[in-house]
Amino acid sequence: MTYTVTFQGTSSLPVANSGGAYRIWSYKVEGSNTEIVTGRRMTMAFPGSVTVVDPSAYPGVDALNGTLVWRSPDGARQYVAARASAAGSVVIAFVATAQTSSGLVQLFKATPGNDLVEVQYQAIPDGGEAGPSQRLVMPAAGAPAFTGQPVYNFAGALPYDSELFGVYQPLSGWVGATAGLSAKPIYPPSSDIGNLTFANFRGSDALTLSQPGLKALADRYSAGAGGALSPVGLVNLFREYFFEFDSFLGAPSGHIWVSPGGTVEVVESSTRRTLVEKVVEQSEEVSRKSEESLTDQTDVSDAVKEENTNDTKLGVSATGGVNAKIYHADASLSFSTQNTVKRGGETTHKRARTQTSKVTSEIKRNFKTTFRTVTETTDTSSRRYVLQNTTPELVNYEMRRKMRKVGIQLQHVGTRLCWQIHLMDPGRELGLGDMVHVVPAPDLNSIQKPEKIPDPASKEVPYHFEISFKHDQGPDDEAEETYQPEPGNDCRGLHDTPDFLPGKDDIIQFCFSKPLPPVPEGYSFSKVHSLDKHGAQVEFAPFTVDTSTNPHTLNVKMTYANFQGRKSLPFDVTLLYEPTQEAKDKVKALNDATQAEYQKEVDRLQHEAYGQAVRERLRLISSMRLRSSEDLRNEERRCVFRKLIKQLPEGIYPTPNNNTPYLEAQEIQKFFDVDEMLYFVAPDFWRAGAVNAPMPSAQSTGRYPVRAIPQPAPGVTLPPLAGQTVAGWYTRADSYAPPSGAATSQEEWRVDYLISEETVPAPLGSSLGWLIQIDADERRNEFLNAAWAKVVLPVRPGQEQTALAWLKKVEGEAGLGKTYTKQLDDPDDYQGKTVGQVLDLLATQLRSLAQEKFDTTLAADKVFENGFDPLAGGFRPAEPYQIFDQWVEVLPTDQVVAVSVKYDPKTGQQL
Repeated sequence: MTYTVTFQGTSSLPVANSGGAYRIWSYKVEGSNTEIVTGRRMTMAFPGSVTVVDPSAYPGVDALNGTLVWRSPDGARQYVAARASAAGSVVIAFVATAQTSSGLVQLFKATPGNDLVEVQYQAIPDGGEAGPSQRLVMPAAGAPAFTGQPVYNFAGALPYDSELFGVYQPLSGWVGATAGLSAKPIYPPSSDIGNLTFANFRGSDALTLSQPGLKALADRYSAGAGGALSPVGLVNLFREYFFEFDSFLGAPSGHIWVSPGGTVEVVESSTRRTLVEKVVEQSEEVSRKSEESLTDQTDVSDAVKEENTNDTKLGVSATGGVNAKIYHADASLSFSTQNTVKRGGETTHKRARTQTSKVTSEIKRNFKTTFRTVTETTDTSSRRYVLQNTTPELVNYEMRRKMRKVGIQLQHVGTRLCWQIHLMDPGRELGLGDMVHVVPAPDLNSIQKPEKIPDPASKEVPYHFEISFKHDQGPDDEAEETYQPEPGNDCRGLHDTPDFLPGKDDIIQFCFSKPLPPVPEGYSFSKVHSLDKHGAQVEFAPFTVDTSTNPHTLNVKMTYANFQGRKSLPFDVTLLYEPTQEAKDKVKALNDATQAEYQKEVDRLQHEAYGQAVRERLRLISSMRLRSSEDLRNEERRCVFRKLIKQLPEGIYPTPNNNTPYLEAQEIQKFFDVDEMLYFVAPDFWRAGAVNAPMPSAQSTGRYPVRAIPQPAPGVTLPPLAGQTVAGWYTRADSYAPPSGAATSQEEWRVDYLISEETVPAPLGSSLGWLIQIDADERRNEFLNAAWAKVVLPVRPGQEQTALAWLKKVEGEAGLGKTYTKQLDDPDDYQGKTVGQVLDLLATQLRSLAQEKFDTTLAADKVFENGFDPLAGGFRPAEPYQIFDQWVEVLPTDQVVAVSVKYDPKTGQQL
């Protein structure tokens, strides 16, 4: 009979305060009663790197009675032996490190005269052929090294926090009508793919992809984008648990020497540093990862939750009232839940380990301690330490920070079948926040308003002249007669005598020319404005002025005159002069010049005031309180679901002209958990458009240019709040000199975004010309600018089969009749089945799990019942509802401990 060796496991040491660093390892060696007789010593030889504790250190442990431990002279082997207390078997037990490993182990028996005789044996349960050495589970090499207590000491500790998330994997094989028809527009109408219709996705030719258009579609996209063509996928949900372990002292953060009899007061000033660095990551849904918010956390669970909320690589779903963050994994060719859980576990392991390591590093950098040695305490809010040396020797104190250990475990908690569909331009219907900000009018009191020079006024110039009595004939030498114009000559005045006698009529001069004074500069004569006769009995014909002479001449013609015995009559007239057009233009030019200077100053102040207003707007925008991420995600889900409803075929969901679709809506909600809908958005660079898009120019403005202050046109009323609102981050075009050595000297134009020294760093996408919502997070901004969204609707547990039947009406049956390619670790039931049959088997399996929900719920929640269960090896392939990953993170605290240390003055090493 061949010897067999069975590893019976490890057990804790039944010794008080022994901890969990070391455990009792037990192996059972079996053979025939003649091979293993009572009292025979059997020996196992482990590699020399394995450290086994001398059993004499544990005298009260019965399992170690009779155990012998020694090393080979060269140290290459570690021997452990025990004697059989009964024939046929012997148990070899010893104490070694609790950490596990595997390696080749030899088996020896003792014979009379020969202590070690190598024998062949089989390892149980691995079996295989017998040999002189077999690979067995054994203690890890070396002595255990722990910072603080080993994790085994915390078995049973309940988690203080948890985080739910998942991994989504499309299932390739089914060619959906929604995704397939979306590729149709880029192909010529005469091509096979360009001729596809929804009807082509149904029928026998569609099942086997024999229809030419479907065959061309599958050949074109199945290899590289098969997951995108498929309308179904699986979401595996995982939960991350956080356990509080022990604390320990970290590396020294300061040294203080205290002289004999001396006292030193140390003031610890603990400050928190806030980072403003933002890391841009490309993602499938809105892209934000903010280091700034992470540094505000002092616990790894809070930091992980914060990053999951801000990480734009995640789809978000409300699972049982809890936001579950969903990662997107590669498409799976296997429909097996076992395979998808394993792949999802690998993705989760990589993601969670990287994530917690990063946030732990951020938390470590978040703490900064400065020590100051002072003689008088002035900062009462600081933490004070008094170090007193009462010894006659110089004492060195190390100030060491207290560190926390947090254990993290990952567990699979469920699998859901999902429907996936793609939607173009998902954020087009979302409205943006429009901040009301009134631009104050500039203070113009510092500018003196110019006084307007009045236009030149009309001038009235008085003019005095006299008309002499110029008697030509007749007896009226005394100027007493009345004269009227002589017939035929109105420039002569005639006094007619009663008896006509030649030469007896009196005749005087009636017309006179009077030179006028010089015309005032800048004026021209207008008219005789008034006349003062001074009581003279004289009438005049309308005055005329001859302006062709220099000076001007006033032409006076009397029409009636009686000098009343006077030889001369005085008269006064007022001459009216009007300003010339040249004088008016000169005054207008002067007024325009002074007004232009004034307006220039006004414009300068208004420009400065508006610039200050833009700065203030930028400051307000950058400090705008963000809306709740839950509300934003809820709006996005509603917007996405609205678009999804519009894309459903008319026979599945009524058109807007039909009645309200109560029944159809209830049917969709029966099959799919609408509240748990999640989505992944494609980056904006996938948006369809011209490959050679025009470069920015002086006419480019960006998505939200700086608006000018609106000025209403005559008779036009401005809209309410015109120019008093801000809806985005300002952009403008600016030019730059070409790089040195460039082939062209033409300046470069770019669409820039505006910042100031008071603004926080601009949001992600500002340099890319994105549309920015000022009161939203970067997830929303990427959603607004996304090319399309992949929408994933989880099927309600227990509705998998009916949901598949409904999906066949919506997405067709293309590809479901093709033979399923069995993958490694797939169930044997999948062999020889079609893709549709395997989907039915998968739906049946998921439905059975839903019917056994009580058992699966218990498995998923066993951590809260049993507490922390150390995972041997730290990682294993993920199994449904099992914990599969474990690690420990170290976090700093705000506490510092003073530790007295000594150093060797010769070597400088710590004693």
